[in-house]
Amino acid sequence: MKIRLKITLQFFLMASVILLLFSLTVYIVSATYRRDDFYQRLESRAISTARLLIEVDEIGTDLLNKIEEDNPVSLPDEKIIIFNYKNEIVYSTDTRNVILYDSDLLTRIRASGQIKTKSGRYELMGILFTEEFNRFVVLSAARDIYGFDKMKNLRTTLILLTGIFLLLFYPAGWLFAARSLSPISKVVDRVEEISIASLDLRVDEGNGKDELAHLAHTFNRMLERLETAFEVQKDFISNASHELRTPLTAIRGQLEVLLMKERTDKEYRDSTAAVLEDISRLNQLLDRLLLMAHASSEGAREGFREVRIDEILWQAREELLKHEKEYTVTVALDENISDIENLTMRGDEQLLISAVTNVMENGCKYSPDKSVRVLLSHDADNIFVSFTDNGPGIAEDEIERVFESFYRSKATASVRGHGIGLSLASKIIDIHNGTITVKSGQGEGTTIRLAFPAERSVAV
Repeated sequence: MKIRLKITLQFFLMASVILLLFSLTVYIVSATYRRDDFYQRLESRAISTARLLIEVDEIGTDLLNKIEEDNPVSLPDEKIIIFNYKNEIVYSTDTRNVILYDSDLLTRIRASGQIKTKSGRYELMGILFTEEFNRFVVLSAARDIYGFDKMKNLRTTLILLTGIFLLLFYPAGWLFAARSLSPISKVVDRVEEISIASLDLRVDEGNGKDELAHLAHTFNRMLERLETAFEVQKDFISNASHELRTPLTAIRGQLEVLLMKERTDKEYRDSTAAVLEDISRLNQLLDRLLLMAHASSEGAREGFREVRIDEILWQAREELLKHEKEYTVTVALDENISDIENLTMRGDEQLLISAVTNVMENGCKYSPDKSVRVLLSHDADNIFVSFTDNGPGIAEDEIERVFESFYRSKATASVRGHGIGLSLASKIIDIHNGTITVKSGQGEGTTIRLAFPAERSVAV
């Protein structure tokens, strides 16, 4: 069953139940009012008749009968019977004995003072009328012809209107469902336009307040994650195909040359060593590409925990010097650092080590003396790590591009590398809500400064 039909049926059923309950309530309230009003009139007629007969000495039964015949307030087919304390009839207009009663009824009226009941088609009101020396029972009965006619008309009107409204409720529910589902239809139409090639499209979030807006917002968040995932995948494939082709070609070329003729043992060993070196660089390149993909992914922040930035620096230094023994890395702490708590932040330890290692390696690689100086400092709001080398420096017009993937400065083109290090470091620093800046000039060396929020939590 389609949602529109389901909503239409629910609307129809709910509206129908409400209308039926309303009509039933109106009828019951009207019937109760008619009954109470008629009994009040019966009581009023019983009291007024009894007073005339009992309290006015000049009025006897014959005169009272004459008065009642011409009384304009008499009720339709009214019957009044008055009994004395012996249950003897002292006055009666029920000449045909249509009112049914017994001594038990009279006894109950004397006990309770008032009783409302029915006698055939008549509604009967019995009251106890007391005088100084006597207690009378008065029975007043009549037929509420006009009241029942009104109730009949009301019943007919309610049934007719209920039927008409029931017929109107279904098309009204159909239109209501169409209008309610219109925003969803727009979302569906928009979603159908979105494909792998157009993940940048977004669903209209409407007023941004109701449940449909929340659904659209959630869907847009999902699209953003999908777009990021596809971009990471596309970048990884593009980067891998771009960068792996050269080392693989070099390895293949060396092996083909090696197989062209017989070689000496030394030549085989030298060629094998060269191939192993290329494979090592290839492995390092793959590790960096995978790290770059991870740093760009949605789940990069999931492994965040408290880490100390000084320990990150020492671990990165140890990792770098293990593979590059000719490098020199000097780590210094600012003299104003007095509490290690000021050096604690939230982050991914392995990603931070990778970022710092890449910046360290960059400084050593391009310095003539293969050295870099690292300075750790902080202020009230941030933790700072500065890396200074003695390299050839970077031209001012190239500084902004050093964080682009695979970009290499003209001054460093002669040094072996892939142009991934600073790009990877920049992505890692970014997911830690940090900043990376470069200060350099040709022939002056380069200083790269990292800044991290000093708070104990990084917004995720």
